[in-house]
Amino acid sequence: MAWPRDDAKLERVRSLMADEGLDAIVARAPDNVVYLTDFWGMKGWDAVVFPREGEPTLFCLEASADDAARTAWTDDVRLVEGYLPADPRPPVVRTLELAAALAREHGTVGLELSLGTQASDRMVGEPTTYTKAWFDAFPGAVDATQLLNGARAVKTPQEVERVRLANEIAAAAMDHVRGVIRAGMTEAQIAAEWLGFVHGEGTGWGGKVELALGFSLVWAGTGIKTFTATSNLPVVEGEPTLFEIWVCADGYWADHTKNLVVGELTEAYADLEAGLRAVYDDAVAFCAPGASLAELDRRIREGVERIGYPGQPTHPICHGVGARAHEPPYAHQAGGGEVQAGMVLAIEPGCYWEGGGGLRLEDNFLITEAGPEKLSPFPDGIVQA
Repeated sequence: MAWPRDDAKLERVRSLMADEGLDAIVARAPDNVVYLTDFWGMKGWDAVVFPREGEPTLFCLEASADDAARTAWTDDVRLVEGYLPADPRPPVVRTLELAAALAREHGTVGLELSLGTQASDRMVGEPTTYTKAWFDAFPGAVDATQLLNGARAVKTPQEVERVRLANEIAAAAMDHVRGVIRAGMTEAQIAAEWLGFVHGEGTGWGGKVELALGFSLVWAGTGIKTFTATSNLPVVEGEPTLFEIWVCADGYWADHTKNLVVGELTEAYADLEAGLRAVYDDAVAFCAPGASLAELDRRIREGVERIGYPGQPTHPICHGVGARAHEPPYAHQAGGGEVQAGMVLAIEPGCYWEGGGGLRLEDNFLITEAGPEKLSPFPDGIVQA
């Protein structure tokens, strides 16, 4: 879908560039290209030269010319040949040559010199990584990563609408699996139900989503652990099936953890849910503009310790969501930063049992002056199927 140019977002970037003395940014990470141009490339071989003054230039594969014409916010689109009979080099090298030549027309240029992660392209989950030659082609460039992180941390109304769409799709897929989950189904089978709904029904969602992709980790009963893969363990009556789920809708994301139970919840899990829900609700209420991100991390971990799980969880408990599923800011008690109005935060405390089992709660919250607004219509906690 073609979205109108988000001038509020682009002007924020340009204002930060003026503060930092940058004349242009050269970005190649697919999520930054989406952020600056609204073009979501197929293979990560695209780039944008985004000047502080004037029209951005998008370099994209010639095969994507129609996509760029339909979605990009710039009229300056320059095509890169995907294959040249006399040139065996990867297409991204041709992108580099074009972008570097244009960047030389500007003074101080910023690059993504310190990316921790980047979103994948539209085609396959293998992001095209940067070679040394990419960085060497821009001598004297400065790091624009923190500038882009700062701009991206606070969402514009259009960005919020797009994150809402991803949240709606994720929730609708949970409603679907709530109706089909049965004891004895495997984690992988119920994950396939969720993923199939996201792609099949989310693509074209409300006439506003061109492509929806789902990503999931689904764990049942004793399979609930952190950083483990979905398996063929069966759904167990009375114990939760945990859905660690992500939806990408045209480059904007939702990140949730939802839980379903078949039958009556066991007493042990009911107690765990009550304790963790109190920690979660307290954390959400704390997230008003001006709240300390360090204190948020400390508050959640102290709450988890009070209910009997010292040192947990081992994963982050809060991060931003937008053009990546996991993006700054991150809450850490040894770090800094404040919650700001316009941020979209994933808040996700968890407790895990030795040997398997446990619970995590997670949703996305838009921070407003009146407090946090939950973006997913699907309930938190353990929901009965």
